[in-house]
Amino acid sequence: MRFTKLTLAAGAALVAFASPALAQDNSGTATDPQTTTTAEAPPSDWDPTQKPFQGLYVGGSVSYDVQANDYASGILFNRAGGTTVTTAAGDNAFSPGFCGGAARGATPDSGCRNDRDDIGYYGRVGFDVQSGALVFGALAEFGKSEITDSVSAFSTTPASYTITRRVDWELGLRGRVGYAARTTLFYATGGAGYIRLQNRFSTTNTANAFVTNGSGEKWGYQTGLGIEQKLGKHFSVGLEYLYHNYEDNNYRVVATQGTAPATNPFVLNSPGGTIFRRSDPTFDWHSIRFTAAFRF
Repeated sequence: MRFTKLTLAAGAALVAFASPALAQDNSGTATDPQTTTTAEAPPSDWDPTQKPFQGLYVGGSVSYDVQANDYASGILFNRAGGTTVTTAAGDNAFSPGFCGGAARGATPDSGCRNDRDDIGYYGRVGFDVQSGALVFGALAEFGKSEITDSVSAFSTTPASYTITRRVDWELGLRGRVGYAARTTLFYATGGAGYIRLQNRFSTTNTANAFVTNGSGEKWGYQTGLGIEQKLGKHFSVGLEYLYHNYEDNNYRVVATQGTAPATNPFVLNSPGGTIFRRSDPTFDWHSIRFTAAFRF
């Protein structure tokens, strides 16, 4: 339909341009074929020879972000007495198990909240170079996602222990290569990602003392596919899929005695306490994005 309208518009423009010449010929005035010149119509913004995907642009994206399935996630322990936290009777203190979400209470029966999938929002600046139908470019973008990723453990006390990570901000530095079909660009993109993560710990255990090593920044990678549509001379909109992947394996929680007795499982046979860490170091998610850009 778009190309049909463009064809009709171009035909109408040609007819309008040709009308004065036809009127001149019909007036009976002789014309010299050797001196007759044909005026060229000005180039159209929709003309593929005008390289619509070349140059500097700024824009942004809004996305819906979905995390990978991590229902099998748990918490690992490191202590002087080994990797299993045991009670004074020698039983596994975490026999109630784990869940790949945020605990709602002190026992597994209270359930867990699923990891939250949510929106993301980013600003970007980039530059494209078009050679024929091929487009090569690079872009930088900065923003954040509102997703959260939690894992919980339940002890026989009973008590629950939850580690949650979320995105403080994310920087992407990517290249892209694509094929321009007139004013529509199909492309692949990929490159480095740099993220600041917020890690938090919460527990229903009020006897032991807990120390954490805070948040951290990580390098990772981003890769995806997209389609971009030019709208007139300066604007374009698009739809993009992007995969984000980071290794987050440095966050630790140390459980020490606090006001608990010396027979407490966290310090029993391990006076220095017990170290917690996630069993799933990979933090990754998928984004479906709507993009918009202004091209200079």
